[in-house]
Amino acid sequence: MEILSAPQIRAWDQYTMEHEPVASIDLMERAAAACFSWLKRNGYAERSFSVFCGKGNNGGDGLALARMLSRINCPVSVSILEFGHKGTDDFQVNLARLHEVDVEVRFIQGEEHFRPLPSEDVVIDALLGSGLNRALDGVTEKLVGHLNRSGNEIIAIDIPSGLFVDRSSKGNACISATHTLSFQCLKPAFLVAENADCIGKVHVLDIGLQNSWLMESRSELELVDRPMIAAIFKPRNDFAHKGHFGHALMIAGSQGKMGAASLSALACLRAGVGLLTCHVPGCGYGIIQTSVPEAMVQTDKEDKMSTALPNDFAPGKFAVIGIGPGIGQDQRTKSMMQDVLRKFRRPMVIDADALNILAIDKFLLSEIPPYSILTPHPKEFERLFGGAGDDFARIQSAREAARQFHCVVVLKGHYTFIAMPGGKGYFNSTGNSGMAKGGSGDVLTGILTALIAQGYSPGEAALLGVYIHGLAGDLAAAANSRESMLPSDLIGQLGKAFISLYKPQ
Repeated sequence: MEILSAPQIRAWDQYTMEHEPVASIDLMERAAAACFSWLKRNGYAERSFSVFCGKGNNGGDGLALARMLSRINCPVSVSILEFGHKGTDDFQVNLARLHEVDVEVRFIQGEEHFRPLPSEDVVIDALLGSGLNRALDGVTEKLVGHLNRSGNEIIAIDIPSGLFVDRSSKGNACISATHTLSFQCLKPAFLVAENADCIGKVHVLDIGLQNSWLMESRSELELVDRPMIAAIFKPRNDFAHKGHFGHALMIAGSQGKMGAASLSALACLRAGVGLLTCHVPGCGYGIIQTSVPEAMVQTDKEDKMSTALPNDFAPGKFAVIGIGPGIGQDQRTKSMMQDVLRKFRRPMVIDADALNILAIDKFLLSEIPPYSILTPHPKEFERLFGGAGDDFARIQSAREAARQFHCVVVLKGHYTFIAMPGGKGYFNSTGNSGMAKGGSGDVLTGILTALIAQGYSPGEAALLGVYIHGLAGDLAAAANSRESMLPSDLIGQLGKAFISLYKPQ
């Protein structure tokens, strides 16, 4: 699914009006009808409503919705922000149509016109929509605060008032919606953590915009969904053997952190690698041989940490190296990593302590093999590439880092962001807060390593791996609850996650 900026959304509307063709007032009616249908489907037909409108087209949506609700005998009142200027043409048409039904209309010119809201009313926010170009102030800002303090359920039309579509609204006054009814596509504002308290649950409603526009105007941002993953996924050939699925090397673990090595190794095997060798410190030999019997093990000369690759290390032996889970940041481990970067020039998967080593010596970033996958969480990302004042700035920084270092950056979060070296960015659609436990990232490292070993390109591996990782998390949450699920449960659900890709939908 495409994720569009505010100008792109306006362009899509305009294209539809010209090529369907459809008048703008009829497209507005279509949008209001989609919201009306959603309200009826979700049990709101017996509720009462307080609708708050600006005088732009978002306000016009609100007026049309108020008219439709009144016609099924829902008690409705409408309040319009009044600044002494005429509304848009479509707003004015819908205001005239509203006078045909029994709806009380009030105008708000200042705080003196604010009224306590009936506690049973559902508030409809149709104040501003996606055309916002500056932070709220004055009466509008105060009205948003008044609505947020009311304690009433708030349903925002298009986007909660006060939120910018495609840049940060951090620190600005914004409606705190329970539900957001948006149109046709996701907006970047819905996918960043800083807006979580404003957007509530987002519902994308189809209003029949022309799909041909998408074929001509691709966005730089896209949602990773099942159709995309189904196109990437390559089911196994019946005559395949283990040599077809690659030999991976996993460099992981240190004393007290061998669990990270076990998780990444198990995930790598469950994600389909043909052969797996684990390089671990001496203390980890028995642990890996016992917990991951399918893996081969080579041990470091040191007992507590990995400090050097074996003298017979042959880079051509391995299709990919995964490195970082639990390795620590000792200077001798750093030297080993430098050696790996110098000798191995195929794409790698770099996570956890390996990222922290890169952050300590940023010169090493230029040594990363092209098209490697880096998997930082936000704190690791800041250590690597500097702080960001907001989520949008962090996403932009990830895209710049991917271009600069010719790598794939997987910025972990609720909608994990995947930045490609060519500039395109993807938000993942699977996963849940139950995965917010130490060890979940180690599982992802194993999955990504396995997919590259099997011949997926690093970009394909990142998209498929992050999606499957999140899907396994969703299955684990359904089986165990978000609170109780463990990273090892993700590994246990990888089979079901892959099976789901075989099934047509």
